[in-house]
Amino acid sequence: MTHRPTARLRSLLALLALALGLLVPCLAQAHPHVWVVMASELVYGADGTITGVRHAWTFDDMFSTYATQGLESKQKGIFTREELKDLAEVNVTSLKEYDFFTYAKLDGKKSPFVDPVDYWLEFKDSMLTLHFTLPLKTPIKAKGIELEVYDPSYFVDFSFADKSPFALKNPPGDCKVALKKPTEEETSSQLQKLTESSFAQDSSRVGELFANRVSVRCP
Repeated sequence: MTHRPTARLRSLLALLALALGLLVPCLAQAHPHVWVVMASELVYGADGTITGVRHAWTFDDMFSTYATQGLESKQKGIFTREELKDLAEVNVTSLKEYDFFTYAKLDGKKSPFVDPVDYWLEFKDSMLTLHFTLPLKTPIKAKGIELEVYDPSYFVDFSFADKSPFALKNPPGDCKVALKKPTEEETSSQLQKLTESSFAQDSSRVGELFANRVSVRCP
């Protein structure tokens, strides 16, 4: 008898390449294998405190196809939110080890996140989009917010969406947002300075060169 893999097993297999790539400390392999387009927002509470970050990450079509291969659906090639429930859980569980590639500083101090909430997957135009909210461990009021999104190993390449890449949800006043994308000129110059020996000592330096940065200033 032939046993079909469960949705959860397929999900784990789909993420195996990602996990392995993150663990390979080799400069020669410091190039992306998965591409993610992101649209995010900084979420404020009613009292003006920053409560977390909400992400929508759209994976490239190749990764999306592989991740959904073998998943059961009522209609071929179309997956509902409920049918993708197990895959969404595997995604957020696997990404936890890497801090969800999201790093925050509030008024100059590192501010960690806790486990995500409201996570789910959407399948549209043959691509998966992972929606999830990262709550701050300690919601606080801050005038200066710095966010970075990047994969330390650069196995996953992140880029801002062309339309509405970042927004503020219920901001306390007229806050200003500035985005900084990694440029080819800057990253090429830095990569030339990064020797193989120094990479072996601190592989996260490669991913930082390709970090997408958000700066928020509030009155």
